[in-house]
Amino acid sequence: MKLSFLAKELPDCKIIGGDAEIHALCTDSRVAGAGDLFFCFHGTHFDSHCFAEEAELRGASAIVSEEETDVGIPQLIVPDGREAMSYISAAFYGHPERKLSIVGITGTNGKTTTMYMLKNILEEAGKKVGIIGTLGACYSDVTVSPTLTTPDPVFLFSLLADMSRLSTEVVVMEVSAHALALKKESPIVYDAVVFTNLTQDHLDFFGSMREYGNAKKSLFDPARNRFSVLNIDDPFAAELTELGGTYKTYGLDNPADSFAVIGKESLRGTEVMLNLSDELCNAEITLTGRHNVYNALAAATVGQKFGADSKAIARGLKKTQVNGRLERVASYRGAEIFVDFAHTPDGLEKSMRAIKQYCRRKLIVLFGCGGNRDSAKRPIMGKVAAENADFAVITSDNPRYEDPLDIIAEIEKGFAPVSKNYIVIEDREAATRHAIGMLEKGDVLLVAGKGGECEQEIMGIKYRYNDKAVIGSLLNP
Repeated sequence: MKLSFLAKELPDCKIIGGDAEIHALCTDSRVAGAGDLFFCFHGTHFDSHCFAEEAELRGASAIVSEEETDVGIPQLIVPDGREAMSYISAAFYGHPERKLSIVGITGTNGKTTTMYMLKNILEEAGKKVGIIGTLGACYSDVTVSPTLTTPDPVFLFSLLADMSRLSTEVVVMEVSAHALALKKESPIVYDAVVFTNLTQDHLDFFGSMREYGNAKKSLFDPARNRFSVLNIDDPFAAELTELGGTYKTYGLDNPADSFAVIGKESLRGTEVMLNLSDELCNAEITLTGRHNVYNALAAATVGQKFGADSKAIARGLKKTQVNGRLERVASYRGAEIFVDFAHTPDGLEKSMRAIKQYCRRKLIVLFGCGGNRDSAKRPIMGKVAAENADFAVITSDNPRYEDPLDIIAEIEKGFAPVSKNYIVIEDREAATRHAIGMLEKGDVLLVAGKGGECEQEIMGIKYRYNDKAVIGSLLNP
């Protein structure tokens, strides 16, 4: 494929040094090879223009750059390297986004669960579905290990191309605020988009809730989607309705196109009557908590738009179990043990409240906070845990390059003024052993923060670690 052909995707660009034949796309100069097109841009942590010469030495045919560099191969000069990478990736892989129906789900919490609910609903309606999200990608008989919530453009559009090749009809994908801010998926015009909620997270990257919200808001520009589904109970939804376009709302507290009457609730799930624009659907959600009713409403509303009837919706919701999302993983001494991904103040509070109402004795929570991420949420999460748990085990999560004890100390600033019912155990496996050892009949233990993750990152090294596996090994040594 010619560089000049790919350049047609970008209205404001110029080629210096002649044309080139492109065989592959590359973002890492260390693995560049003959025929590669190497992308340069001013990044958040480093400037990849510095690696253009290395890419050339390794055989790259051309580079995409935001400024002229000292290389002897053709250069495609663009104003925004990240945006260029998205559009060029889409073109290089034959614009798969135009051949697929794509649903994008964004929000601080609930993206993964809503995605799996919708996947199951659409499959029950006879659709061939692929998914891309925090837990990886899955389509046909292909399973891809997770990288980022929304993969980088080269990987993302290669995935979409393979899905199209294997006759996938609908792709449901999580769209993170980072992906929107970094323009990873810019060429996609979504058949439907979903807004779940907006609560504090990622302020280390965005700086303010306004900038975080603006990133998510960009997905709901009518030019970027054909249909929106909005959680009207979240105050931010009011801004999204002002953008215009075609949309439906869902909620439990305010008038909405889709709402639910909640029936029987337990730790095993919730029975609901969904009203989807006056189409009634009796459903059993096999995930506990009011927040999962919201997720079900979002998924059902999109499913209905894609032609799923009430029977397909009910079957899809009933079969949904999501790895590490408020997942009941064991019973021990008459107590129940749950694993959850909750890693924000809002997520932790919702999960704790969801199970506390069914806890016959004590609610024990084990949690930590990630390093090199939004540190402002740490004392807030401590306060939330103190207000909702009978006892807490504060431990390490993914400390990355921070001292775990420094992170824990910031959590304690929010916890200690509210309650003294906690213990600090830095090692997460030891903390889990201690928490399990405390359990008595009627207790519930919530192990929060990592969910289905299979690694723990410490000083740049990713060690194999999975909460469910550790719990299993402790209960069955």
